[in-house]
Amino acid sequence: MADTNTKLGIYICSGCDIGKAVDIEKLAEIAKSDTKAAICKTNEFLCGGNAIREIREDIEKEGLNRVVIAGCSHRVKTDEFNLNIPGVLIERCNIREQVAWVQKPQDEDTQMMAEDYIRMSAAKAKSSAPPEPFIDEMSKTILVVGGGIAGLNSALDSANAGYDVILVEKEAELGGWLTKFKSTFPKNPPYRELEDSGIEELITKVKEHPKIKIYTSTTIKKTSGQPGQLDITLQNGGDPMEMRVGSIVLATGWKPYDATKLGHLGYGVCQNAITNVQMEEMAKAGDVKRPSDGKPIESIAFIQCAGSRDPDHLPYCSAVCCRVSLKQALYVREQYPDAKIYIIYKDIRTPAQFELFYARIQEDDNIFFTKGEVVNVVEDSNNGVIIDVDETLLGEKIQLKADMVVLATGMVPTTKVEGAQGWLDPAPEPAEEKEDEKAEEQEGEGEAGGEAAGAELGAKILNLTYRQGTDLPTLKYGFPDSHYICFPYETRRTAMYAAGCVRAPMDTYQASHDAAGAAMKAIQSIESLSVGKAIHPRSGDLSFPDFFLQRCTQCKRCTEECPFGSLDEDEKGTPKPNILRCRRCGICMGACPERIISFKNYSVPIISNMIKSIEIPEEDEEKPRVLVFVCENDALPSFDIVGLKRKSYSPYVRLIPVRCLGALNVVWIADALSAGFDGIILVGCKHGDDYQCHYIRGSQLAETRMENVQEKLTQLVLERERVQINTLALTDYDKIPDLINDFMEQIEEIGPNPYKGF
Repeated sequence: MADTNTKLGIYICSGCDIGKAVDIEKLAEIAKSDTKAAICKTNEFLCGGNAIREIREDIEKEGLNRVVIAGCSHRVKTDEFNLNIPGVLIERCNIREQVAWVQKPQDEDTQMMAEDYIRMSAAKAKSSAPPEPFIDEMSKTILVVGGGIAGLNSALDSANAGYDVILVEKEAELGGWLTKFKSTFPKNPPYRELEDSGIEELITKVKEHPKIKIYTSTTIKKTSGQPGQLDITLQNGGDPMEMRVGSIVLATGWKPYDATKLGHLGYGVCQNAITNVQMEEMAKAGDVKRPSDGKPIESIAFIQCAGSRDPDHLPYCSAVCCRVSLKQALYVREQYPDAKIYIIYKDIRTPAQFELFYARIQEDDNIFFTKGEVVNVVEDSNNGVIIDVDETLLGEKIQLKADMVVLATGMVPTTKVEGAQGWLDPAPEPAEEKEDEKAEEQEGEGEAGGEAAGAELGAKILNLTYRQGTDLPTLKYGFPDSHYICFPYETRRTAMYAAGCVRAPMDTYQASHDAAGAAMKAIQSIESLSVGKAIHPRSGDLSFPDFFLQRCTQCKRCTEECPFGSLDEDEKGTPKPNILRCRRCGICMGACPERIISFKNYSVPIISNMIKSIEIPEEDEEKPRVLVFVCENDALPSFDIVGLKRKSYSPYVRLIPVRCLGALNVVWIADALSAGFDGIILVGCKHGDDYQCHYIRGSQLAETRMENVQEKLTQLVLERERVQINTLALTDYDKIPDLINDFMEQIEEIGPNPYKGF
């Protein structure tokens, strides 16, 4: 609840052409009379040092505890207006980008728009309370899962930064795949010669670091709790070991694509068809030869994209296969100076300086590159292979013969569960494992409230007790990504970060840098949460949701729809908040039909009061009013860009930012229409294949809830066209003026809201 003893001060800037667009003195008079502000002042340079000092003095002398800064967007001048005074709430009111820079100067409608925005900001400030951080005892130990190149670097980087690290590896030895590889392709100038992986030296550094505790031949039996208070149960043959950590880096790497599915490429059909991993192990052992009879090789073929970039297998490129085949061609050349080497490719992908390595391979006259689609691979009478290639550069079909063939199979993240997302066949679990898992689920029901209906099949790596599943949720192809544009290391589990090939296909050089990024995020998360601050995307936010559970009907909407698994349930189905898991998106608030979830500075009543503060002209004035709910992540900045570009749109709209379109409670739409608003536009981030929602599926949830909105419109006997939902990317700012103006034309055709004036 907001403090009833609020004392409001309003400060209006006339600079940056605001004073040229509106009557500042009249605006100040209206602001003071309509909001009952204790102080209302204007200044042509409000962000200047003198003005800031005056605001601070007024706060101290007049006892102001709510301050509205009317001027530029809240996305600029953040340091200047961050007064950081305990108990004082600052509310930014954008009358520059959203009024002065997009509307006709000194026009009646422009003036009314500015007045409404100040009323709205004042209503929000008076209805809100300063957030109080949630602070509890926290562990700052970092758990790194996986002892390959990414895990080792994450552990070392975290430890070098001064943090205790627990490194867990399920195999008996550290090093991962690199211990099986003979060498790596060049990562240093002049990018011509193969290099040692350096894995042994890295392992030694990790083993000798005093802040790193290593557990090999160990798995995670259970992960419970929340960031800063994550209780980990390790299993290492004997009795389980329990420990507490603050954040997690998942660096469990990759596994080769199942080559048994590639019979058309000869695997399992031809005796001398092997995978690139088998080739690497053969070279590491010191002798490349035909598997069937051990004979020397006179000719060998490498088939690129073996299953990759294929909708029936792996739809994506695994990024490194081309360079691996080039490297393995050198293995063959070292042992067999005169052997013929064929590389059949769809495209050769050697980015950046690796193009120099590609050029070095092309210098070999006995390495033949052929672009084409492999149609079939069969065995000849001498156990060799015959390869039929179609769609070549010349447009002709060709046939190649070789002693053996190497399939460049792609990378599959260890988080990918066969059978999930429909592109790998399900793998049946042994009956005894199912029984064990069932028993563990029953054991954890009191804590996590059972598994959510929508929980995806987990890889059983972290074994989370979260209601929404045992492991990090995945997006496309089994990678545990969260937001591929803005937050590359993030996952949908707060303070748990993915690094290396479990996050995306990459080479060892990239994985080392990726590991550093994930380690820094793991550190940042526990440091932020330890002082009550939220992490991405509302970094630094001190607010958190409050649940009035006495009115909860156990509908499960909040627990099911939270993208981050913040809510568990008790045995009755009542939500059990885990505040340190929360990203403060407000989707739970938008989901709740009973409106029992609120933040101190964002709630159903707060936004309702903003809506009520907007003046609705009488019907005969012919000034329609349209409410625009905009997501603060992409839509709101897009409107700012429209202002920066000085692109105009209808003066009859009023913008209300929401944390996410999924945080929009449908009661606001009903209230607005009942109050006489002629139409409502919802603008959020993109979802679907081109998703860019910072909260994963907020826009998608909003579209689903639109069904309830349509029902409400029918109940109110209103046209369905009065409410419109749109999604756009930040780069779609140029579409906003047409989006608004076209909607206003539609409203003009439909006519005024019949509830106007009631």
